[in-house]
Amino acid sequence: MKKAASTTKRTTSKKPKTEGLGVIGELDRYLFGEGRHYQLYHKLGAHPYTYRGQDGYYFAVWAPHAAAVSLVGDFNAWNPDATPMKPVADSGIYELFVPGLGVGQLYKFAITTHTGTILFKADPYAFSAEYRPGTASVTADIRGFKWNDSKWMESRAGTDPVKAPISIYEVHLGSWKKKNRPEKDGYYTYMEAAHELADYVLEMGYTHVELMGIAEHPYDGSWGYQVTGYFAPTSRYGTPAEFMYFVNYLHKKGIGVILDWVPAHFPKDESGLARFDGTACYEYADPRKGEHSDWGTLVFDYGKTEVVNFLISSAVFWLKEFHIDGFRVDAVASMLYLDYSREDGQWVPNKFGGKENLEAVAFLQKLNEVVFELFPTVMMIAEESTSWPMVSKPTYCGGLGFNYKWNMGWMNDMLSYMSLDPLFRKGSHDKLTFSFFYAFSENFILPISHDEVVHGKCSLINKMPGDNDQKLAGIRAFMGYMMAHPGKKLIFMGTEFCQFIEWNYEQELDWLLLAYPFHQKAKHFFQSLNHFYLNTPSLWEVDFSWEGFSWIAHDDNEQSVIAFRRIDKSGHEIIAVCNFVPVQREHYCIGVPFAGTYEEVFTTDAEEFGGNGITNGNAIKTLDEPMHGFEQCIPLTLPPLSVIYLKCKRRKQTKAAAHTDKTPTKVTKTARKTADKKTKTTDKKTKKKAD
Repeated sequence: MKKAASTTKRTTSKKPKTEGLGVIGELDRYLFGEGRHYQLYHKLGAHPYTYRGQDGYYFAVWAPHAAAVSLVGDFNAWNPDATPMKPVADSGIYELFVPGLGVGQLYKFAITTHTGTILFKADPYAFSAEYRPGTASVTADIRGFKWNDSKWMESRAGTDPVKAPISIYEVHLGSWKKKNRPEKDGYYTYMEAAHELADYVLEMGYTHVELMGIAEHPYDGSWGYQVTGYFAPTSRYGTPAEFMYFVNYLHKKGIGVILDWVPAHFPKDESGLARFDGTACYEYADPRKGEHSDWGTLVFDYGKTEVVNFLISSAVFWLKEFHIDGFRVDAVASMLYLDYSREDGQWVPNKFGGKENLEAVAFLQKLNEVVFELFPTVMMIAEESTSWPMVSKPTYCGGLGFNYKWNMGWMNDMLSYMSLDPLFRKGSHDKLTFSFFYAFSENFILPISHDEVVHGKCSLINKMPGDNDQKLAGIRAFMGYMMAHPGKKLIFMGTEFCQFIEWNYEQELDWLLLAYPFHQKAKHFFQSLNHFYLNTPSLWEVDFSWEGFSWIAHDDNEQSVIAFRRIDKSGHEIIAVCNFVPVQREHYCIGVPFAGTYEEVFTTDAEEFGGNGITNGNAIKTLDEPMHGFEQCIPLTLPPLSVIYLKCKRRKQTKAAAHTDKTPTKVTKTARKTADKKTKTTDKKTKKKAD
């Protein structure tokens, strides 16, 4: 797909030329009109300022179709006639300096429309907001925080995230943990959360935290996805400086911070962006383009240069001023398609008669170009659920320019597969293997996100069939498979200790479950698997190329077994063998590329994880029997509902036979004889455990 051309639609109306205060100059106005003022948040909004020897606050707001604008707040008894603002030369911007104002003042803009209606609007560029249900903006000063995360930032600058291990812990800060206190609904402050969350994430072996709902939003039930403050960390957990502390602290502990960021839509709240100056200012005027009926929200007008500027400057703001390490861009699919969740007649085709939103495409491309020019090694992750091509490819070759895409297809297929009674999994074997055939078409992140553990979908463990032991075994097998599958990883909070109930944003996770051995073992498993992943480059160094992956066996649907290799840049490899039924497979042979001795380096069936403790040991000898396209094989015992990782301890490269994945898994007499000996040893161990 060719790169969409950006539009140049201008929305500013003529205003009388004024001398102004000198804060917003001609270049500022020009760049804003062109959509290229990427640090516009330094000029619009509220800022401490000294004017003619007096300290106070400078205010500026874009309201291109307003008849008049004034500033209101506690300082003038919210009187819209008391403090009028002045227009700035043909820009649609109004400005004002108020002497004597300091940090912590509540304020809004009183916007008089051309019909005479007065709208009281929060500042779109405010750095802080009133604690809900209040809707006023709050004067803040984001200068002066002393960052000491230089080691992290230097390391980030020298690291290509595509070639790094990435295991993301997705967190809703308001419900991860709560304090037993009435203030602010018991929410942890940013500073309190920093310490406990960092310790926990380090213990568990996650590399990044992805935060839901940090930008200011009025409604808790939106989880932070209906944003009113695109430049304001939510006051639920503290001040902007305290959020800087949070990021700084996690960075010092070696943990990256990713934010969910929402340029797709915004709420209709009267104090927010909706019909900001009495007209469709930030949104499309035509409701067939400008509304998401499913969500009750409005769609940004990506054809307006000033709106594009607003959104890009928001992204730059978080990356520059808060040292954020990347964004998961929410609901990208809804931006790309004009007919998204709309029936025929409810949407407007583009100028070529198609359903693609060319303006949104151009915006996303420009966003990623700007971000990567300024911050080359951050993560830009698209939540895109369709087959739109080249989402994570550069814009110069027609891509959208992200460096990652959530693999929603893999997620849906695997959750459907794991929910099946194991008896019927053989009939859905393609759901297990299909993702491998497109695994390298994008730079994928494999997510098990918050959306999958709410609204009657069940927690991850309750998606698994069987009794509790089988459920836990199913979780372990699924995660073992997921960690070996090409792509980076993401897990939603609570999954790691197998919380049974669905996520509820109004209450903290069920941490009390960790008093029970079942959940202790689950947590220990996730911890051990994460650390094994971090220390095994074969599982992450070549995630997005066929050079890092090779099938051994993919078509044993009758036994619901697959086996494959993961290979790092140095040629070291891990073999993953996955058994997705609660049946122990004896004498199971797989072809291997090297003659010699193999060892089992990780098993999900370990007793310490709640498994049976069945193991193949560290001295698995190859047999000179061709299998799966190789000249030798190894005999294995596959525990029920398990994944094992193997590597060659001592290898001698041999000539590979013609590799055909269709080769059936069969066991020769020699292989069976060797495996029988091994099984007797295993049976003895199992019997001893049972006794």
